[in-house]
Amino acid sequence: MTAQNSATRTTSIAVDASAPASEARRGTLLAALGVVAFSLTFPSTVWGLESFGPWSLVAVRSVLAALIAGGFLLALRVRAPERRHWGSLAVVGAGVVVGFPLLTTLALETSTASHAAVVVGLLPLTTAAFAALRTGRRPSRAFWLAALAGAAVVIVFTVSQSGGSLQSEDLYLFGALLVCAAGYTEGGQLARSMPGWQVIGWALILCLPLSLAGSAAALSLEPVRLTAQGVAGLVWVAGVSTFFGLYVWYRGMAAIGIARASQLQLAQPLLTLLWSVALLGEELSPAAPIAAAGVLVCIAVTQRARS
Repeated sequence: MTAQNSATRTTSIAVDASAPASEARRGTLLAALGVVAFSLTFPSTVWGLESFGPWSLVAVRSVLAALIAGGFLLALRVRAPERRHWGSLAVVGAGVVVGFPLLTTLALETSTASHAAVVVGLLPLTTAAFAALRTGRRPSRAFWLAALAGAAVVIVFTVSQSGGSLQSEDLYLFGALLVCAAGYTEGGQLARSMPGWQVIGWALILCLPLSLAGSAAALSLEPVRLTAQGVAGLVWVAGVSTFFGLYVWYRGMAAIGIARASQLQLAQPLLTLLWSVALLGEELSPAAPIAAAGVLVCIAVTQRARS
C-alpha cells in the first residue's frame, strides 16, 4: 500500500513538473508564430499601398480586424472586460491598432521595407525598457549600455542611409517604436488577466468608432485602385498582422514572459529583409544586414543582462 502511494505520488509529481515545460513550449511556439506574422507586415503594407492611400489602408485594416475580432467575441459570448482594464486596453489600441500601423505606413510611402525593418529592429530593446518601467524592475548597467549601443547602431544606419540627416520617414519609424513598445508592454501585462486574443479583440473594438470615421473620411479623399497584390496586402495586415499575429503574440508573452518573448523578435528584422528581397524585389544596401546583425548582438546582450 505504501509502495503504491509512493508510486502515485511520484507520477503526480512528474505530471506537475512537465506541465510548466509544456506550457513554455506552447508559449514559445505562439510567440514565434507572431514574429513570423509581423515579419511580413512591412512587405504586405507596401503591397497594400498599391491600392490604397496610407490613411485609408490603416483605417480599413483596423475596421476589418475589428469585425473579425467582434465576430469571435460574439460567437463565444465573451463578457466585456472589467472597468479597470479599459485604460490598459486604450493604451494597447493607441499603440498597436492606431499608432504603429499609421506611422509605419506613412514611413513606407517613401522608405523601403528593408530600411524600416532595420530601424524597427530596435523594438525588443524599446519594449524591454518599457517593461522595466512598467513593472518597476531595474535592469543592470550592462543592459542599458547594450540598449544604448543598439540605438546608436540604428541611428548611425539611418543617418548614413538618409544622406547625413534624419528624414521624415525615419522620424515616423522612431515614433512607431515608442508607441508600439508601450502597446506591447501593456498588452503583455493585460494578457495575464485575460486571453491574449481578447486583449487585441477588445482593443480593436474600442478603436472601431475612430476606425469607421477614419475609413469614411480617408476613402473619400484618397484614390482607390484595386489590384490583386493590393488586396492581398490589406487582407494580410488586417487579418494576420493586426488580429492573428497579436493574438498569438500576447498569448505567448503571457505564457513565457515579455523578456523571453522579446528574444524571439531577434529573427524578425532578418526575416523582413528576406521577404523584402523575395516579395518586393528590393536590393539590400551592404549596411542593412550589417546593422541588423549589430542590433541582434545588442539585443542578445540585453537579454543576458536583464537578470
